[in-house]
Parts: sequence; structure tokens; C-alpha cells
Amino acid sequence: MNMTFYRKLPVPQDIKEQYPVTEAMAAVKAERDEAIRRVFCGEDDRFILVIGPCSADRSDAVLDYIGRLRKVADQVADKLIIIPRIYTNKPRTTGDGYKGMLHQPDPNEHPDMLKGLVAIRELHMAALRDYDFSCADEMLYPDNARYLSDLLSYVAVGARSVENQQHRLTASGLDVPVGLKNPTGGDLSVMMNAITASQHSHTFIYRGWEVQSAGNPLAHAILRGFQTTDGHTVSNYHYEDFLHLSELYAKTNLANPAVVVDTNHANSGKKYLEQIRIAHEIMHSRKENNDIRRLVKGLMIESYLVDGAQKVDGGCYGQSITDPCLGWDKTEKLILEIADRA
Repeated sequence: MNMTFYRKLPVPQDIKEQYPVTEAMAAVKAERDEAIRRVFCGEDDRFILVIGPCSADRSDAVLDYIGRLRKVADQVADKLIIIPRIYTNKPRTTGDGYKGMLHQPDPNEHPDMLKGLVAIRELHMAALRDYDFSCADEMLYPDNARYLSDLLSYVAVGARSVENQQHRLTASGLDVPVGLKNPTGGDLSVMMNAITASQHSHTFIYRGWEVQSAGNPLAHAILRGFQTTDGHTVSNYHYEDFLHLSELYAKTNLANPAVVVDTNHANSGKKYLEQIRIAHEIMHSRKENNDIRRLVKGLMIESYLVDGAQKVDGGCYGQSITDPCLGWDKTEKLILEIADRA
């Protein structure tokens, strides 16, 4: 193999023992997990917002954002359950560029995976310990799921990973909701097959063990738009898209039919300000049709402290270094508007 092996990294159990979750933190997560489960099972009609930066680039700014989010979440707790995005792994279309805090705890320094493992665990722990937020992260690397498994209340599988066998089987062994995105080419059958696989039990190899998963009844769809072969983006957040998805679910025996809609990416054509209009259109669709209301459980929104995006070395505190995001003022206003329409 043409690789240089630098060092063997600690196994997840070792990292968890060095950076343990307290009983109080575990109790908060358990309470939030149950509340979120009830939404996906149709036992609670609150609406879910998975919201936060495109990528968690620096702990201080992310925790500043989460502190502000905590105050708004308390105001709308009767209507919304807010799950902060702390996405510490960043998929790249070509493989090049900033790959997230796991790879580079300091975006301006060379990759250091050991420091990265510690940094992402400490960041998720701080959100839970200091702000009572168990958060969402993307499962970019299935073998790494256990490093954060006692901290996360929501997991996303991205458009480039959704057809991968290991992602699907690992999702089947998680005990929190897992959202599986439609692939970049838009084929919903790929997404539906991924949900089916994730809801079933499997025997497979995981981190050198033969394991058996229980199946995850909270695995569900994420609509994020798609791209045609000639490079044009196509959205799939419209009324008719939800009716079509409802029909696809009706042809299956899947538990807890649900979708969370990604308001950015191909749905917005990466025009981040469009997220506001898209969110309102989705809330209108839910109001117009009870089947859509039951199906659409939440939104994914990319937001941070400062509007837009910058280069990695841009130096603007709280502005995304990957995809552009809504700034805080627009975010706060949008959350309150969504709560009014939920």
C-alpha cells in the first residue's frame, strides 16, 4: 500500500474514558432523545430544526452561536425542537480542501487527526454540558461513529454516502434518528433503499468485530435537491415532491414515514438567502395538506453568526469557510417565523 502509517489512534472507548459524559449530561441527552423520538413516531407534533454552520470550523464561534440559539430555543420550545448542527466532518466533491475539524482542528494548520478527535468530542461535550444541547453531526466515516455516539441526538448521511453499504449498515445500529439524503443525481429509489436497509437488522464487520444491528426505525428521508448531468440544480422541496415521497413511502412497510428538508445545497442552488423563502414555502405546504404535515417533520438550515462565506484564511469571526450561511439576525427572525407557522 502506498501509505505512510503515522500512529495508531485511540479506540473510541479510550477517548470516552478520557473525556467522559457526566450523569447530568447523559440525563439531558436521554430527555432530548425521547422528545425527538416522539416527533418522528408521530406522538409529538412539534417541528424539528437541524440548524447551524455548514461546518464547525472553530469552537469559540460555534459555541457563541449555540449560546444564542439556546435563548431562542427556550422561547419556542412549545413549537420547535432545535438540534444544533455541529458538523465536524466535511465531504468534498473532489476530495480537496478543508475537510472539517476532525481533520484540522485549526483550519490554518496541517491535519492532525488525534487533536481532531479530541477537539470534536470536546466541542460536542461543551454544547451538551453548558447549553443542554445534544447535537447533530454527519456520519462521513462510519467507523468513527462511536467516538460521539454518547453525545449525538441526530445523525445525517450525506448525498455522496447514501448508497454506501457501510453507511447503511452502521445507520441500522444507531439508536437516534438518522436522516439519509437523496443522492446528488436525485434518484429517490436510492434514498428509499438506504432507508429500508437502515431500518433492517444486519450482521456485518464493524471496527474489526462481527456485529449484529437491531435496525433503526427512526431512519428517514432528507430531500436536498439534486444536480442534472449538465450541471443544473433541481429543487425537490415543493408540494408535489412531498406528495410523491408520500406515495413512495406508502409502497413500503417502513416504520415512521418522515422527511427532513434541507433548505440549502441543491434546493437553494447554494444561494443561501433563498433558505428563508424555501422554509416559508414548506411551512405553507404543511398547512395546506395534513398528509404533508405528518410527513414533513423538520428542516435543515445552514446558518452562522455572519452572512455568507469566506476563504479559510479570511479571518472573519463566525463566518462560514465552506458553504455560505445565513447570519444570526436573519436566523433568529426565521426561527421565530417558523415557530409561528408550525
